[in-house]
Amino acid sequence: MSTSEPTALTQTTPADLTAGASDTSAPVVLPLDVRERTAIVIAAFREARSIGLVVRELRALYPRVIVVDDGSPDATADEAAKAGATVLRHFVNRGQGAALQTGISYALAHGAEFLVTFDADGQHDVADLPALIGPLARGEVDICLGSRFLDRRAEIPFFRRIVLKAAVLFTRVTSRMRLTDAHNGLRAFTRKAGLGIGLQLDRMAHASEIVDQFYRSGLRYREVPVRIRYTAYSLAKGQRNSAALKVAFDYLIGRLTR
Repeated sequence: MSTSEPTALTQTTPADLTAGASDTSAPVVLPLDVRERTAIVIAAFREARSIGLVVRELRALYPRVIVVDDGSPDATADEAAKAGATVLRHFVNRGQGAALQTGISYALAHGAEFLVTFDADGQHDVADLPALIGPLARGEVDICLGSRFLDRRAEIPFFRRIVLKAAVLFTRVTSRMRLTDAHNGLRAFTRKAGLGIGLQLDRMAHASEIVDQFYRSGLRYREVPVRIRYTAYSLAKGQRNSAALKVAFDYLIGRLTR
């Protein structure tokens, strides 16, 4: 990935941001050849309760699902494999950033043309994937980033909303990429964009690092409205609001040492 300043970063217009949003009344299914060229990458740690259902929902339409079990002490890897995923394993817990990099590298090595990062806890909606992958397949952009703040169905817990808005401001200051949702794990990108990803921050600060790398690539990007399903399980498993300061600290230290 080049570290030089990009000459032009092209963002679509606000009207484009809502184009292709998932519509539960008229579900969209991508052509089979596009789905076969797409790899879904999931980082999972202690997700035995949820990963099987997540993989089965994805595999109903997308045959290439890659789960990276990040040193889970439970049956996460077994449940993912039973559901039909390709399972890669870290023997020790390294963090979500490291697990995603392992999955992305594997997907690229096995010829994926479109890549999606997807959460293991059931927060993401498979129905949103056509709106993320479609623009890539049509050659409109190289990167589609999910935004819960562009989705009219969003019911974001109050304190989570505040933390996420603070993350947006932080990202605009540090990465200069103007996003409405800086730490959404639902992303899709082309092989070209994926080849430029080299995550070095193993834990949650990777969410800011990957935005940096997308920005520096100079590739066209778009935000797409996506639904985040907040459940008691996902909220309990998710990152605590109080951890946001540590994530910011880890990211800034990472920038200084890279």
